[in-house]
Amino acid sequence: MSRAVTMPNGKTIYAEMAIEQGELLRGLMFRDSLASDRGMLFLHNRMGKYSYWMFQVRIPLDIIWMDNTKTVVEVLTNVPPCPSAKSSECPQHGGTQPSQFVLELNAGMAAKYGVTVGSKIDF
Repeated sequence: MSRAVTMPNGKTIYAEMAIEQGELLRGLMFRDSLASDRGMLFLHNRMGKYSYWMFQVRIPLDIIWMDNTKTVVEVLTNVPPCPSAKSSECPQHGGTQPSQFVLELNAGMAAKYGVTVGSKIDF
């Protein structure tokens, strides 16, 4: 299921939603590409510090963490895929601020859409 997401600069993209535990764990694994106007939105049940990893993710991503008001609290750009075939060798990224929602986009898209800490994303 996809959902319209309005970025800080007013542009609308469509994000696949990850809600169930399996979806949250799988994320964008095994994808060879992601359209520039697409993303994946992770919906956590409550506020927490959620780090992400790039195990078996094949494309570099921008990762955006939002609090329960959909205000951006952390942004990591151009996060590279993990080259290791062992999940234990893949580093954790972000999750330093309490958040409830996480949006993954193609690398470079956060800047294009005007995403900065403190900006709002609507969905």
